[in-house]
Amino acid sequence: MLSRIRNAIAVNKSEIVLPHSKVKESVAKLLAESQFISGVHVTDATIGKSLVLTLNDERQNSPITEIKRLSKPGRRYFVGADQIPVIKRGRGVVIVSTSKGMMIGAQAKQQGVGGELICSVY
Repeated sequence: MLSRIRNAIAVNKSEIVLPHSKVKESVAKLLAESQFISGVHVTDATIGKSLVLTLNDERQNSPITEIKRLSKPGRRYFVGADQIPVIKRGRGVVIVSTSKGMMIGAQAKQQGVGGELICSVY
């Protein structure tokens, strides 16, 4: 999903359609809440669900300059609440998978929960 977003931004696409999963949907909703993408919606097709991400309007460029996966299948990256990094002095966000669900790093710090760092966006 992150590679598709990165590639779509590189060629100035405004929409991405990808296969649906709960993890992708929750990450996309967090990106939309943080104003990095414009919209997220799920469509029901005859084959299966699809996730449609609206990256930007035609009038403006995407606010995402870099999107990077932190935790990988070969090396998971877990941190405590006090070790959650601040990205670009607060201009970026880190998405954390916690026991209370997916959330932005600042929310996880505020609630005092750590977890697996999924990706960083700025």
